[in-house]
Amino acid sequence: MSQLFSPLTIKGLQFKNRIAVSPMCQYSSEDGFANDWHLVHLGSRAVGGAGLIITEAAAVSPEGRISPEDLGIWKDEHVEKLRQITSFISAQQCVPGIQLAHAGRKASTNAPWKGRGEVTVANGGWVTVAPSAIRFSDNYPLPEALTIEGIHKVIADFTAAAKRSLAAGFKVIEVHAAHGYLVHQFLSPLSNHRTDEYGGSFENRIRLLLEIIESVKTVWPQELPLFVRISATDWVDGGWNPDESVKLAHILKESGVDLVDVSSGGLSVQQHIPVGPAYQLPFASRIRKETGILTGTVGMITNATQAETILVNGDADMVIMARELLRNPYFPLQAAQELNDKISWPIQYERAKP
Repeated sequence: MSQLFSPLTIKGLQFKNRIAVSPMCQYSSEDGFANDWHLVHLGSRAVGGAGLIITEAAAVSPEGRISPEDLGIWKDEHVEKLRQITSFISAQQCVPGIQLAHAGRKASTNAPWKGRGEVTVANGGWVTVAPSAIRFSDNYPLPEALTIEGIHKVIADFTAAAKRSLAAGFKVIEVHAAHGYLVHQFLSPLSNHRTDEYGGSFENRIRLLLEIIESVKTVWPQELPLFVRISATDWVDGGWNPDESVKLAHILKESGVDLVDVSSGGLSVQQHIPVGPAYQLPFASRIRKETGILTGTVGMITNATQAETILVNGDADMVIMARELLRNPYFPLQAAQELNDKISWPIQYERAKP
């Protein structure tokens, strides 16, 4: 058996293989509700053989949405449709996961095909929040700096969302602390200019993330995995950097986090990213080897041999794929053939099995 199609056990949960569907925003919700688009989009990747499917960023509050069309989990009414989706995913022997998120200063913006940029309050947008009152860019909203009471609300919102996630049938939670969204904004000195206990030193800048984790753990079962996605670097001088990511990963491991999903960038328009095949892999590899925590790697992973090599070399424990699985929901079925692995196909599709 290849490494890619070997099972992975985390706590009380077994993943049938190491292929995960990365969170990818669909900008197709109304008032945060999942709908049939999400059922078919996520369900087809489950039929295609992935071991784990993580939803797009699900906003923990209305003001935490990137756009008015974002998926949400801030109210109990959101649970019913999500439960239908997780039930279908689980029926395909695939693990359903959800990414819990708050966009912070990158909220209240247009969906990409509507031109990005700010959605004003007059046009259905809202007042955004951040660690400090600093815009992401000129065409984004000017956020309000969160008060201590506002920070406590964010923590409570993540916790309530985790409780709803369990009710909806999700088996993995991923806290989104990457890509320039709220938790990442607290981590980076470029966006966090606070002078209280949530700003300044490394210990203060990671405080919000650690408090979210501790609070979420009060409602999330101990036997189910808890992931955190980070941006390992801001790709900007003076920003969050790989050394801090390693230091944070040590602390996350001690805090009960099971896997770090390692991405990068998204915080600053000044970033310069050397994009190429598996360009973020060195960060995941370093974190794994220096801390011992499980890691997932993501970014420009497009074929079976590449994914297998990552695992064989011990650079990551899970391969988290995005665009390739948009192009081809059935990539895992084809990858197994390429690696000479025998895996189960959906019985309805077996007539097409090579």
